[in-house]
Amino acid sequence: MLSAGMPASACTAKVRRMRPLLPQFAAVLLCCSFALGQVPSAGDALALEQQQKWSEAAQVWKQITQRNPNDAAAFASLGFDLARQQKYVEAVSAYRKALQVNPKLSGLQLNLGLAEFKQGHFSAAATALRSALKADPSSIQIRTLLGMSYYGAKKFDLASEYLEPIASADPQNAELHQMLAQSCLWAKKLTCAEEQVRLLLQQHPDSAPTHILMGEAYDGLGKTAEAIAEFQAADKISPKEPNLHFGLGYLYWKSQQYDQARGEFERELANDPNHAQALAYLGDIEWKNNRSEAAIPFLQRAIHAKKDLRIAYVDLGAIYLQQKQYKEAKAALARAVALDPNQADAHYQLGRLYQAQGNSAAAAAELNKVRELHAKADEALTGKMPITTTAPNSTVSK
Repeated sequence: MLSAGMPASACTAKVRRMRPLLPQFAAVLLCCSFALGQVPSAGDALALEQQQKWSEAAQVWKQITQRNPNDAAAFASLGFDLARQQKYVEAVSAYRKALQVNPKLSGLQLNLGLAEFKQGHFSAAATALRSALKADPSSIQIRTLLGMSYYGAKKFDLASEYLEPIASADPQNAELHQMLAQSCLWAKKLTCAEEQVRLLLQQHPDSAPTHILMGEAYDGLGKTAEAIAEFQAADKISPKEPNLHFGLGYLYWKSQQYDQARGEFERELANDPNHAQALAYLGDIEWKNNRSEAAIPFLQRAIHAKKDLRIAYVDLGAIYLQQKQYKEAKAALARAVALDPNQADAHYQLGRLYQAQGNSAAAAAELNKVRELHAKADEALTGKMPITTTAPNSTVSK
């Protein structure tokens, strides 16, 4: 192995002994330059990059940046070579140092955005990509990445805004159209969602996830019967599709068809015993059927699996209130209010709790809140179904 401390004559001799096939000229020159006391240059790093020796090239760029901390291009190249090794944390650090020196360096914001995107730092990626788009407004790559970053960051309105024209120009890209359909669903752009899912169904009529998306779109449009039919179609294609039976169960639950809902929630739990939403709604059905002792274990398991399930806290609060466990009831209901202060049911139960404790002022305040709140609208399935925000992979480019 060549080493930086090797005498020049030994270095040359070792080079001669190397097999002629696939000669490593850049590595040899770099070794000899070390041995002769010469400082590796940008040319050495570029030669190593041509051979895809990203680690060796990064070492050279690192030395160059140490000699010249104001060399923005060297920091940018260091970040690129680190990203090629999937060392994204270090790559981001190098890119940000380059930005401090020269924020207008071409391609820098795009590569920074890519490195953040690869780490799942979608908000940070979007910030960098917005700057990249200002420098290159016509770039389809940047617009696509920006749309996917907004999707990953759960900014679905912005995601749909960027993804819609790109998807329209690429009707065969099913992954892109599916992401747009989900973005439109969560942004409550239901006409857009329905259009996208219809296109997907034309291309992939036997796709269970696409039938589920159509069911969600129909539910958002208030077409419950059509939504149920789409979930049933998905069930025929892939009965173990994640979240399928929860979604169908929720539609039955909304329609107060509790026996059918119970069966679907139980099927979801057969596939995933820790499915938090299925546990919570099974508990709610038990509570509605006046089986509070049976409801409690479901509700507690649901909260253990997912800490922000409001319905589980409301039901537990109501059950504890019924059992005169006022401390536990107050804690559960306060958590429900914290999760969504604009829902009347938790305030109503808190009002009843304060009445039971003889705190008439606090009870009146809670019941006034109930009267002030609008009648609770039906909650769409889209807000209940778990969502996957993993965006498609993108290649790192320089």
